Amino acid sequence: MSDVERIVLAYSGRLDTSAAIPWLREHHHAEVVAVTMDLGQERELEAVRDRALAIGAMRAHVLDLREAFAHDFVLPALKADALFDDRSPMTAALARPLIAQRLVEIAAIEHATMVAHGGSGTGRRAVFDGMIRALNPKLKIIAPARDWGMDRTEVAAYARAHGIALPADIDSPYRSESNLWGRSIECSTFDDEPPEEIYTLTRPARECPDEPAYVEIQFERGAPAAVNNVAMPLIELIAALNIIASTHGVGRVDVVEHRVGNTRLREIGEAPAAVLLHSAHRELRRITAPRELERFCRTVSGEYADIIYTGLWFSPLRKALNGFVDSVQERLSGVVRLKLFKGAYSIVARNAVTAPAPVMIPMAKQ
Repeated sequence: MSDVERIVLAYSGRLDTSAAIPWLREHHHAEVVAVTMDLGQERELEAVRDRALAIGAMRAHVLDLREAFAHDFVLPALKADALFDDRSPMTAALARPLIAQRLVEIAAIEHATMVAHGGSGTGRRAVFDGMIRALNPKLKIIAPARDWGMDRTEVAAYARAHGIALPADIDSPYRSESNLWGRSIECSTFDDEPPEEIYTLTRPARECPDEPAYVEIQFERGAPAAVNNVAMPLIELIAALNIIASTHGVGRVDVVEHRVGNTRLREIGEAPAAVLLHSAHRELRRITAPRELERFCRTVSGEYADIIYTGLWFSPLRKALNGFVDSVQERLSGVVRLKLFKGAYSIVARNAVTAPAPVMIPMAKQ
């Protein structure tokens, strides 16, 4: 094995992680292995891989993690009805534990002693660092955006000096992350209405059809199983609902304020499928759970959302809450019908399927 240190970098292909490749090589005299993860962000990731190699990565992996993301992270959060501020499905925060998990796994495969990520902001870096330490406390963690002491203008100049093409939105005040569960857009503007151009998934109300659409979502033990009587795998179901809801302008979420460390931010989201699924799932839970159980479910939903937001996915608390959540899902089967019209949605019908009582088989006489 080479005596040269090796760093595994979570590589998004954006400016910060692209500039990180030559910076890590120069400042740590290490080989850099780039890891790009496909979470359904609908980008040409082979081109991102080629870019990492061209910039100086010794090796670049592209991992298709859409199934793992949907089943192991999105679905548990949906079953728990975990929404930040009771509104946001936390599309970006929900992806971070999977990114940390795979980063640690690839570090083991590559015999790397260090991992690096592009988390910006004190809070986001702390979240990534905490999850990585929970999985492997022996790994050294590097966050170039924390360590290099450059502002965005200086990072752009550094990238240009190293032959790295700058993105078209280099001067945009908005930062967005996307995956199959939706988009998260951060900005520091609080008083103005967000400009229409920041939305890429949902139509404005004035461009939506003049007739409403109706969609039926079927759940089996808490898991979405069919849309409009058509059974489909989870990823396809999410994609189908994204198309239906976004066409009618449904799925915009505005969390007025949240904090990343000491920075006050406004989060704007687009999550058409997530908005419908959470609404339908919560309604089905409401009509199937006894009143005292429903009340406690709301408490658990808030705790689960805090776990996701603060990066405690790998904590014993989440594992313990999963046991409770899974027990609730045993009763949660049925169909919820929603009406979508010009950016608004409402539940117009619901039908719970009561689990059959166990059949009592008499014991044979001895």
